[in-house]
Amino acid sequence: MQANGNANQRIARISAHLNPNYLKMEGSSGLQQVSCRAKGGAPGFKVAILGAAGGIGQPLAMLMKMNPLVSVLHLYDVVNSPGVTADISHMDTGAVVRCFLGQSQLEDALIGMDLVIIPAGVPRKPGMTRDDLFNINAGIVKTLCEGITKCCPNAIVNLISNPVNSTVPIAAEVFKKAGTYDPKRLLGVTMLVVVRANTFVAEVMGLDPREVEVPVVGGHAGVTILPLLSQVKPPCSFTPEETDYLTSRIQNGGTEVVEAKAGAGSATLSMAYAAVKFADACLRGLRGDASVIQCAFVASQVTELPFFASKVRLGRTGIDEIYPLGPLNEYERVGLEKAKKELAESIQKGVSFIKK
Repeated sequence: MQANGNANQRIARISAHLNPNYLKMEGSSGLQQVSCRAKGGAPGFKVAILGAAGGIGQPLAMLMKMNPLVSVLHLYDVVNSPGVTADISHMDTGAVVRCFLGQSQLEDALIGMDLVIIPAGVPRKPGMTRDDLFNINAGIVKTLCEGITKCCPNAIVNLISNPVNSTVPIAAEVFKKAGTYDPKRLLGVTMLVVVRANTFVAEVMGLDPREVEVPVVGGHAGVTILPLLSQVKPPCSFTPEETDYLTSRIQNGGTEVVEAKAGAGSATLSMAYAAVKFADACLRGLRGDASVIQCAFVASQVTELPFFASKVRLGRTGIDEIYPLGPLNEYERVGLEKAKKELAESIQKGVSFIKK
């Protein structure tokens, strides 16, 4: 009997890991929910991924399960999250993984989280602009952020859902309505354009991309993406043709992937990589590491716009410092004016969505 009791407890513990709402079923052999905290679980932070079963969410979930700074990983989606959770829960890393399925479990997924990552939404398909995604994804972001205001208002929020230029203002307005808005804790993830810029510059210059750092400012779509090639580290000199080529390719990197996948999706794998790189920076900031600096789309006074992507220093409460743009050359000054014009419209579109 003792052996059976131990076996039942182990089964219940596994069930609880996969579904924290696992309940004792009438007629079952005494199985009941136990603590989801695994014995020997890693110390670290609690992270939720909202949209964990999607094209970005799945590789993002896998990579976050591998992050040693994560102790508890909550995977939420409206479909298929049990399968994703079961799959990555078999990985022998320290993070405990828990599944949450459907709107009724959103609040449970969010309670007590330190970092919330939001890749939820529909992907871009050939011929679609980021604005085409707006009507669907705007509503999704609104709903998810309303859950955050109730359950973890002090969490750092990493917003990936496109169009980021509009969804970050949407999230800000939701938080303002709830009285929980802290601009230091809301960050639009623009890391993918930085990752692309580092890669493309390294290709042109014959460098190791891991040793290249390209500041990318402005926004996260088309001409709002402004790589500051004059500030590349290590310092590089570009011909006008190289500058045009690199700027255009960095701005249109998403379209390059969408067209190459020919209807089979958008930039999911590289986006998951970039999202984890940024999330890791946020967690290192929360841990208190010094000089954690990345680019992000945030509430800003760097320009006259209310939101703008630039370098920020991350700390225990989110953003500790927002850096100015620094010296720009003529090409970048022209690009900045183009970026601000389109960015202003996208920001207003997000604000209007909540205020209408």
